[in-house]
Amino acid sequence: MHGSATSVSDSVSVSVSAWLLVLLCAVSGAYCLRRVRASGGAAAAEAVMGFGMALMAVPLARGDGWRAPVLAVVFCGAALHALWLLRGGAHHTHHLVGSLTMVYMTLTAGSGGGHEHGQGAGLPLLTGALLLYYSGYVVLGGTRLVTAGGPAGQQAAVGGGGPGELIRACRLAMGIGMLAMLLTM
Repeated sequence: MHGSATSVSDSVSVSVSAWLLVLLCAVSGAYCLRRVRASGGAAAAEAVMGFGMALMAVPLARGDGWRAPVLAVVFCGAALHALWLLRGGAHHTHHLVGSLTMVYMTLTAGSGGGHEHGQGAGLPLLTGALLLYYSGYVVLGGTRLVTAGGPAGQQAAVGGGGPGELIRACRLAMGIGMLAMLLTM
């Protein structure tokens, strides 16, 4: 009796955490979409990544065979867009890494394993390298976000965090989402 109750509570907690990840990624994608006019290509790439991550994190039944090929095409397109953005400088490399990571996770999930099934699919060395990259990205992004506002008294006098901090928080949220998806592969 305890085994079935435990499995039900585990599946509920996995479902809740998956839907929270969907919400986090969708809100980040929506904010980036709102910034597209002002920021151009980088914000568009982040919006595609946020919405794609949200769609990928949706907990669906096993019969969702349409999702992997569609997402693979979308993220391959995003990777090509990131390559195009690299003309403007190496600071767009993270978009390329993110797009290729999503292609990898999509193909891995489409092969019967992946983060929604929890079967540990994927190449362990590549998954480990991506986990290291995104762990570093999240830690670095978090420290930049914390130090961006300056001393607490100075930030309160100015009126709180501005758009720069919100953009950093959005990027940090997507990095955490990517890390969470990689951890559950």
